[in-house]
This record gives sequence, structure tokens and C-alpha cells, in this order.
Amino acid sequence: MEDQKIVKRNLIMFPIGTVGRDMMYNLVTSYLLTFVLFTHKLTAAQLTAITAIMVAARVFDALNDPIMGNIIERTRTRWGKFKPWLVIGILTTAVVIYLAFNVQLQGWAFVWFFGIMYFLYSITYTMHDISYWGMVPALSSDADTRNKYTSRATLFAGIGGVLAASFIPMFTAGGNAIGGNAVTAYGRVALIIAILGPVFLAFTVFGVKETRNYNDDPVPPISFKKIITTITGNDQLLWIALIFLLQQIGNGIVMAGVGQTYIYVEYGYEGGFFTLFQMLGMMVTAFLMLFYPAISRKTPRKKLMHLLMIISVIGYAIMLVPSLVMTTGAMKVAGFDIKFLLLTLGYMAANFGQYGFYLIMMISIMNTVEYNEYKHGTRDEGIVSSLRPFLTKLASALTVAIANGTYIIFNIIHYTNGIADLEQAASTGEITAEQKAAEIDTLLSGVQHGQSLGLLLVMTVLPCVLMFLSYILYQRKYKLDEDEYSRICAELEQRKA
Repeated sequence: MEDQKIVKRNLIMFPIGTVGRDMMYNLVTSYLLTFVLFTHKLTAAQLTAITAIMVAARVFDALNDPIMGNIIERTRTRWGKFKPWLVIGILTTAVVIYLAFNVQLQGWAFVWFFGIMYFLYSITYTMHDISYWGMVPALSSDADTRNKYTSRATLFAGIGGVLAASFIPMFTAGGNAIGGNAVTAYGRVALIIAILGPVFLAFTVFGVKETRNYNDDPVPPISFKKIITTITGNDQLLWIALIFLLQQIGNGIVMAGVGQTYIYVEYGYEGGFFTLFQMLGMMVTAFLMLFYPAISRKTPRKKLMHLLMIISVIGYAIMLVPSLVMTTGAMKVAGFDIKFLLLTLGYMAANFGQYGFYLIMMISIMNTVEYNEYKHGTRDEGIVSSLRPFLTKLASALTVAIANGTYIIFNIIHYTNGIADLEQAASTGEITAEQKAAEIDTLLSGVQHGQSLGLLLVMTVLPCVLMFLSYILYQRKYKLDEDEYSRICAELEQRKA
């Protein structure tokens, strides 16, 4: 029987810890490419090199994440196996993030520096990400309590994301940019987030108490064979991994830079537009963050996915159709472009469905821990948990590849290079912030309809198709529904008895 006082305390301290972590993640995932594009003049070859670096770093994580999970599994300290890596990981990530956004290099020198920093980020973020989410199975084996940990953690992760989304675009582009230019602004923002990450995670490190039954188990060896056999020997883990990867690629395309760039070229280079678009899109998911445990008790996951799929399809249609048939600025309400409002409304619905998918898949991945114990006699939480962050990061790299490919194909880099030149000139005092803004408006007025249409199609049609594929595979291939999971847990209890 679980100590309810500890459970209540953990339900507060555990989720608070991820606020700063997700501000870090949001900064790198959603804005690193924007920072690169709008503050550094790049050739197509250099942009391709940066894309290759980001994809290669995620391939590297194919080994790094499971190895880190295996290292966590064999860690034995007075502070447990998770907390030491939380501390080491968050502190080193803070240093890397600060350095990555505070560099004045240009050209190939910047590309080399970017490569080093990005690989270091992959290593350091993995340390605390796998440790954080790997704690969930160690906090409770009760399905409802585990749902609460997951939903609350994702709620606070969303809060971190909303906080980042609310001030990063607003204070890095347009009239409110810190220092009057994106170069200075991103450096200051990175410093603030590098401090907040460790501060918030301290709540988890010092406030959470997890079950440490693993201290009585023999220390498993670091073994590539163990990692491979744990993953490949769990058929449900393999299927949910593929399903999750497809969904995450589709879900990440808008925030990989395509959505921000589309809004800049269509509605003007002003961070406030993207802040409104992103914040409303993220805030609507708060309903699921708060009420998912209650919903999951009444609605089976596969039925819920069906409803979420319908909502997302409607959302993507609202994003796409008005943008195809309406002229920007032709109709306004309370000073807001109707076309922009419909785009934002559609994204709210689409993201609501996508986020519901994400919550369901988070639980589905974690439930393969008991399935692994049922089939093989070992839980291997660290290794199983390591697959989720690896897939998330791999998906983010592939969305960057999609975004950069879109920029090259539709020659968007012509405009981003022009803006980067102007931002650099403003940072060195060659031109004023007002001159910079006027010249950027003139530059963006040259964007052709076909170029903005290409961005629009990539951020609506492609995510919808990938989400539908993940939905079909989940319905057909994932077998650990509520009844089957309960049966497995009951049998495991009988074995222990």
C-alpha cells in the first residue's frame, strides 16, 4: 500500500521540476533554427550542413539514450539512481544553452561551433530527461496514480512551454526585441532560461521520494546486447515507438520553424503574432493536462484517439482553407486579420488533438514496462524510458530537416539571409532599430504567393497525414489496452505473491 502523504507530496514536487527543463527544450527545439536563420547569413550548403548535424546528433542519440538508460539502471547511490543524473544533466545543459545562443561567429566557423554545441546538448539533455521520466514507474505502479503523475508533469511541462512561447518570440523579433535586435535578444533570453532550468528542477531533486527497491537487486552490466534485446524483445514497445515517432514528426513541424516563418512572411516580422498563435495553441491543451486522468477512467484510449483524430482534421482544415481563399488584411475584427484569427483557431483544434495523442502515447510507452516484466521477468524502466526521449529528439531533427528542405526548395533562405544581415547591422549599431524594421518590411513584401503557399501546405497537410498514419497503426497494432494491462498487472502480483 502506497503512503498517501508521500504520493501527495510527489504529485506537487515532481511536476514542478519540469517547468524550467521544458523552457530549455522549447528554446532549442522551437527557436534554435529561427535564431540561426535570422541572425546568421548562410549559404544553401551551410544550411544543409546544419541540417545534417542535427540529424546526425539524433542518430547519435540512438546509442546515447539507451546507454544512458542502462547507466541509470546500474547507478547505486544514497540519492538513488535518478537524482545524480538530474543534477549533472541540468547544470551542464544550462552551460551549453548559454554558449550556443551567445556566439558571434559567422559562416563555416559558426557551423563548426554549432555542431559541437548541438552534440553536447544531445548528451547533457539526455542525462536529465531520461532520469526525469524514468522516475515515473518508480513513483507508483498504480495505473490511476501513474496517470496523475504523467498528466501533471505534462501540465507543468506545458506551463514551461507556454512561458517560453509567451516571451521568446515577442522579445526577439520586431519592435519589442531586447536591445533592438535578435542577436542581443536571444543571448539574454538564453541566459534567463539557463538559470531557471536548475532552479525549477531543484523541487524534484530535493522534494521527491521514489521507491528504491532496485537497491536490493544486483547491478546489471552495461551491455549493448541488453539494450537491444530489451527493445527488440518487446513487440509492443517497437510498435508504439514507430507510432509515436510518426505522430511527433507531424506534431513538431509547425513549431520547428515553419509556422513562425510562415507568419513572418505572411503577416509581418513581429514576434507578437507568433506569440499569440503559439500561446493559444498551447493553452487549449490545458484542458487535457488537467482532466486527462478523469477522462481516461471513463473513456478507453482507442475511443478517445478516434475523437481526437476528428478534432485535429477539422483544425487543419480551418488552418488551410481560409488561408487559400482569403487575402491577407482584407477583413479585420478588432484590429486583427480574420485570416490570421482563423489560422490560430484551426491550430488550437489541431494541437488539441495532437496533444491528446501525445498523452495517450506517453502512458502507452510506460505501460510496456509491465509488459516487459510479464514477458521477460525484468522491468528495465531506464531502458524503456530512454526510448521516448530518443524518439522525441529524432522526430525534432527530422522536422528540422523538413523545415530546412522547405526553405531551400521555396528559396525562403533568400529572405532569412536578408533579415540576418539587417539584424547583425542593428546589433553593431550600423543601423537603428527603426531602419531595420522598415527594410525588413520592404524585403518581405517581395515574397511570392507560391513561396508562402509552400510553407502553408507543409505545416497543415503533412502533419495531418502523419497523425492519421499513427492513428491507424495504434488501433491495429497496439494491444495493451486498459483490460489487457490490468490483466498483466494482476498476474504479476500473483507471481510476486
